[in-house]
Amino acid sequence: MVTIEANNRVLEANEGETVLSALRRHGISVPTLCHMSDLFPSGACRMCVVEVEGMRSLVPSCAYPVANGMKIQTHSPRAIRARKTIVELLLANHPDDCLYCVRNGSCQLQDLSENLGVRERRYTGGRSLHDLDVSSPSLVRDPEKCILCGKCVRVCEEVQSVSAIDFIGRGSHTKIGTAFDGGLNVSSCINCGQCVVVCPTGALREQSHIKQVLDALSNPKLHVVVQHAPAISVSLGEEFGLKPGIDVAGKMVAAFRRLGFDRVFDTSFSADLTIMEEASELVHRVKNGGVLPMMTSCSPGWIKFVEHFYPDMLPHLSTCKSPQQMMGALVKHMYAERQGLDPKSVFLVSVMPCIAKKFEAQRPEMGTHGIPDVDAVLTTRELARIIRMRGLDLGGFEPEVADDPFGERTTAGKIFGASGGVMEAAVRTAYHMLTGEELAELEVKAVRGLEGVKEARLNVGGLEVGVAVVNGLGNARKLIEAIRAGRSDLHFIEVMTCPGGCIGGGGQPLGASRDNIRARMLGLYRIDGDESVRVSHKNPMVQRLYAEYLGEPLGERSHHLLHTHYTHRDVLL
Repeated sequence: MVTIEANNRVLEANEGETVLSALRRHGISVPTLCHMSDLFPSGACRMCVVEVEGMRSLVPSCAYPVANGMKIQTHSPRAIRARKTIVELLLANHPDDCLYCVRNGSCQLQDLSENLGVRERRYTGGRSLHDLDVSSPSLVRDPEKCILCGKCVRVCEEVQSVSAIDFIGRGSHTKIGTAFDGGLNVSSCINCGQCVVVCPTGALREQSHIKQVLDALSNPKLHVVVQHAPAISVSLGEEFGLKPGIDVAGKMVAAFRRLGFDRVFDTSFSADLTIMEEASELVHRVKNGGVLPMMTSCSPGWIKFVEHFYPDMLPHLSTCKSPQQMMGALVKHMYAERQGLDPKSVFLVSVMPCIAKKFEAQRPEMGTHGIPDVDAVLTTRELARIIRMRGLDLGGFEPEVADDPFGERTTAGKIFGASGGVMEAAVRTAYHMLTGEELAELEVKAVRGLEGVKEARLNVGGLEVGVAVVNGLGNARKLIEAIRAGRSDLHFIEVMTCPGGCIGGGGQPLGASRDNIRARMLGLYRIDGDESVRVSHKNPMVQRLYAEYLGEPLGERSHHLLHTHYTHRDVLL
């Protein structure tokens, strides 16, 4: 430990840590724009500069190490003046359209302008003009709002190992773009939206489906159905001032009904259905010498990652559709048929924590005879905007329950929202399928938590099964390379595209810390611990669905509705 002095306070710091890290641990706030706490500091934006006694220049606190006896002033007149100048220079080349921007009220550049007292334009000059990139089904890229902080580039390359975007051009012509400056649709982008999560301005945002949904709700000829993903209920409350991890499922269902949806279904139901099919597929592969390890197929960003970078691993992917798409197939077929509805008149809206779900819903494989399984996808943020737009008070609603036949779930389906949840739910049911008995301890603690890679060895009826859980595609790449190199001790692998799983998805509330994501995870596990039906194969409505409509897992009708295929995609390099 070393001793430093900051703003006339004596503090202890760890030898070798940065000034910014030491200050934040002691509750001293220093503004940043480019800093990413889990990555090596770049010191690019200089917003975090502080004054150190004895040094002629201001130093970037995010990249400067502490030293014993160091005396620091974080908000000296000189430091504040430097920060204000940086913001003023950024604004000199920034569009004046805050009232129209999706990040109005949640923009870091806007917040810094307010906090530093920027009240006039001191610098003027010719603005850089760029075209809007709307080519992606999931993302919109607005280079004119980009401040070149580089966070999107870093998360894409260093966390997700996709490298779909980078700095291109030189000097004042520098911008962030794709290979050959093409659209995102012809890049290696996997639509995860982690770039949106870290972007401090409105340079990156999701493709909005709000207008389509509102138009559908006002169309009397359409029967509008909504489904909500397992992770939504423990994150939506943050948009309305509630603590992360608070379950608002019942209030959210009430809000859906006030918005005018004809039916409200729970995607956790189709998560249970996914487990029935996926566990059956795993058991079939194990018993019949199928391709192992089998890898989950719930996360569309992960699927596109394999299609781009590891097409030789496609046979390892489960053929199961994601819970979103399984629900879509059931609504457009079984539900429409039994309600006497033309599938073309049924409009299905998904509320998802994931921007890549917008891409997944538009895949040509995800529909029948030109009718898509899912018509529109809202992120958690978009749902909150609609609720506020309609003047509804989420906290004031009495909880309500989702509708039959797809509203009943188990907690196994609910924990899908956290990294390790799919694996845990699948293990609970696969064990039952192989042994005819229930797991004595349903909590598979080895696969819980936010670690990037978690592994376990499970004894299932005398067979030792190796399982791995991965979140973040950089971690997935390392594991795939190990399998390519000959590793053969794993039978089943769960991969979630985003750090923490769906709870940390690209469509979730912005500004979430790792503690927020952990709180969402714990919220899902509290639900699992509090309820009685905790295995997917005991969901009575799933049992009834197989008895009355699907037949059996992996059967002909199940295969037609609930399974799909994937294909090799070229990468433009």
